[in-house]
Amino acid sequence: MRETAYAKINLALHVRGNRADGYHELETLFAFVDAGDELTARRSDRDELTVVGEFASQLTDPFGNLVAKALTSLPHTGGLAVVLEKNLPVAAGLGGGSADAGAVFRIVREEFGLPDDWRARAAKLGADVPACVESVACLGRGTGTDLEPIENDWVGTQVLLVNPRAPLATSAVFAGWNREDRGPLPEGTVSQIATAGRNDLETAAISLCPPIADVLAALRQTDADLVRMSGSGATCFALYRSHEVIQNAAEKLASEHPGWWQMQGKLR
Repeated sequence: MRETAYAKINLALHVRGNRADGYHELETLFAFVDAGDELTARRSDRDELTVVGEFASQLTDPFGNLVAKALTSLPHTGGLAVVLEKNLPVAAGLGGGSADAGAVFRIVREEFGLPDDWRARAAKLGADVPACVESVACLGRGTGTDLEPIENDWVGTQVLLVNPRAPLATSAVFAGWNREDRGPLPEGTVSQIATAGRNDLETAAISLCPPIADVLAALRQTDADLVRMSGSGATCFALYRSHEVIQNAAEKLASEHPGWWQMQGKLR
């Protein structure tokens, strides 16, 4: 069994206010890239998890790993031995752990089926996990778990992800939000909402991690159709109209900023 944990990006992220439970009221446009971490699984006597890949060393707590938590949260016969190839940076605004958990849900669905309350189980693991199970464009409200389908007229659009190799804690970025409600998401298709939308966490993220501003500036110097920070950072993304244009941009950034991490893909 093999599943890609598709990288999550927020094409727009509007923070509307604080909630009594300590979280924030959000409106976001989730989208997913056809690249990310890779999971392979086989039947086993018990659940097992092995982590390999470029960013494996950043996952130091086996009991805090969302793959392990997802396996524990779902009923299945026997066990699953899972190998997680960690290709996405950790604490990067790409929903990496949530995407990994979503991939586990798909593996279990294929092999055993999911319980009727799987959405509630996914939400308990993290606000992004329910969206990551299906990994298709959708609107998220509340803490991001109230999902609504949307017409995605940008399927197949080229995406370049860039991270300055600086982890950024989501809680710290939200704590730095200026509490200004700048209004709801616009209406329309994915392209219309993304183009007219924004990321309300960008200023707070840059104050904590100034290299984000450098990444955004570098991406804006390429022939991109849209440049924005994803989630709470520090990863930024740029959308391009063709493979040739994205290749030119990727090569330019790799030459000028060899220390930055990058990944290419297409919107699902």
